[in-house]
Amino acid sequence: MHPGNNLTRDEASRRAQLIHTPLYDISLDLTRESDTFSCEATIHFLCQEPGADSFVDFLAPSVDSCELNGEEVPKQAFDGARIALKNLRDANELHVLGTCDYQNIGAGLCKFKDPVDHKIYLHSQFETFDAHRMFPCFDQPDLKASFTFTVLAPSDWVVVSNNPGQAQQVSGRENIKRWTFGASPKMSSYLTAIVAGPYHGVRDRHGDIDLGIFCRQSLAQYLDPDEIFTVTKQGLDFYGQAYKYPYPFQKYDQLFVPEFSAGAMENIGCVTFNESMIFRSKVTEAVREDRANAILHEMAHMWFGDLVTMRWWDDLWLNESFATFMSVLCQVEATRFKNGWVTFANQYKTGARRQDQLPTTHPIAADIPDIQSVYLNFDAITYNKGACVLRQLVAYVGQDTFLRGVQRYVKQRQFANATLADFLSDVEAGSGRDLKAWSKLWLETAGLNTLRPVATSQSDTIGSLSIQQEAPREHPTIRPHRLAVGLYDRQSTALQLRRRVELDVADQSTPVNELVGEHQADLLLVNDLDLTYAKIRLDERSLSTATEHLAELSDPLARAITWAALWDMLRDAELPSRRYLPLILNNIRGETDIGVVQDLLAQASSAIWVYGDPTNAQAALTTLADHALRALDGAPAGSDLQLSWAHAFINAARSNEHLSVV
Repeated sequence: MHPGNNLTRDEASRRAQLIHTPLYDISLDLTRESDTFSCEATIHFLCQEPGADSFVDFLAPSVDSCELNGEEVPKQAFDGARIALKNLRDANELHVLGTCDYQNIGAGLCKFKDPVDHKIYLHSQFETFDAHRMFPCFDQPDLKASFTFTVLAPSDWVVVSNNPGQAQQVSGRENIKRWTFGASPKMSSYLTAIVAGPYHGVRDRHGDIDLGIFCRQSLAQYLDPDEIFTVTKQGLDFYGQAYKYPYPFQKYDQLFVPEFSAGAMENIGCVTFNESMIFRSKVTEAVREDRANAILHEMAHMWFGDLVTMRWWDDLWLNESFATFMSVLCQVEATRFKNGWVTFANQYKTGARRQDQLPTTHPIAADIPDIQSVYLNFDAITYNKGACVLRQLVAYVGQDTFLRGVQRYVKQRQFANATLADFLSDVEAGSGRDLKAWSKLWLETAGLNTLRPVATSQSDTIGSLSIQQEAPREHPTIRPHRLAVGLYDRQSTALQLRRRVELDVADQSTPVNELVGEHQADLLLVNDLDLTYAKIRLDERSLSTATEHLAELSDPLARAITWAALWDMLRDAELPSRRYLPLILNNIRGETDIGVVQDLLAQASSAIWVYGDPTNAQAALTTLADHALRALDGAPAGSDLQLSWAHAFINAARSNEHLSVV
């Protein structure tokens, strides 16, 4: 990395005060058979303080020519990462011709040679601060601009960008085509994109929106466009209604690209995905659910993140957490993947709780003084905990109120930038809640609470019930929680909900007076519906019920919450590891969600190897392998369940008898 390739928040703030309404005209020549390409850029922009100095970002091996307002810029003005701009006028024109490197580090314009057919594929990846690896720009999110791209490429290539493109043969160069893309709407530089190569493409339409799916030619046989288009159309319909704002851009292309450094990226109208999401063999329904979630996550950004964009990277957590929340909501309400909140509980919340209990935990709203600091805070707190806390915010104000606030936020700030304070202000309006105080407690502190039911009985009824809120010594914050408490009874061979109440838990002890006098429940579930972010405890009666009868609980989300409580009790030494493996094996039969089955089997292994007595490991592995072999034989042939039990058996097999089966 170039030592000067950084940008501080103060530098960005000063530049945003100076520079206004930039317009870009970018020409790329991708026809060279080399590790470099040429870029020619013309940038028009206004300066609020004529005579002031600034700079444009450009990380490139060389600048071949540079003119500012018709005058040559000295060569020493370019330091390898920036071009210094002196004595700006009120209206300026910057012209730069440079040579840029193709990248193989997952940032900039990346080049890949297909080992199957030796064809060349390119894709860009610019978040957070890498657009200036492909063209000179004011590379910060709050200097939104209109971009016009022109690309020279081999005639057998397809070139895709944010706007629709047109290709014409270049006169006198029969193997070269010129692709032109019309001026984009105002957008941040990190959301621009160029994807080029002999990509295989499939097209469709949804209303007046042109849709495309692309992948390498050598993967075309594995592409399943029907399922991808179905989820895409369902998402466009859902989000248009949720935001009360139709899809705001001209097209929606989705490109599965090689050697992608992330899961996916929400480039406007040109969304890129890791091509591992093209399945080359049988996968479980959980894997398909994950892909649908990725599709819907990136789509949610088209409004929240792209149409309205954070001013600076300290609100990156909000950008990602919001898309995570909305993608699950969309999955559950608009697609066939109805167990999205179950997956959210098992994956996002479990990951967040684990990360939040490490010494490296930090507040969600982290201080980001420069670009390098972004990478230090881009973790499970940013993604997982942020999304969990956002779900609690939705419960705290109510989903309808929340969505009205989001609609207000999008409408008032379209094609502009905004901050966390702007978002909370729009959600707070009409909610009756003080979100400034909420934000301080939830977003500016680290750690998580434990919620424990404390009950007394009077004959067969609940004499008193309170929820005790605890906080770790290192992070002693008591927070407001909007949550539900459910009472479940065992009836015949089923655990069924009898009553559920919602309440605010804001103190160290909060009475639940609504349930006093109710018949004692077999299972008393704090945080029923999984609305808040905390560790949950079970009382002794509920623990006994869960141990013997959790498989009889018909609600998959309630089971997931109970499983999570048991797992946290194990990790916190409130449940012996010797009880945990039998508990799983006795109740896993009740799980129909393959993602839950896989998570439980992984936890069973951890209970043996991480939390159990090493002297008991061999016996525990034998028990797990015996059970897995029986479950493997009983599972439907070729099913996701059979595949999961096969993996569990292979991982647990140690004896000669078991190894002979492998």
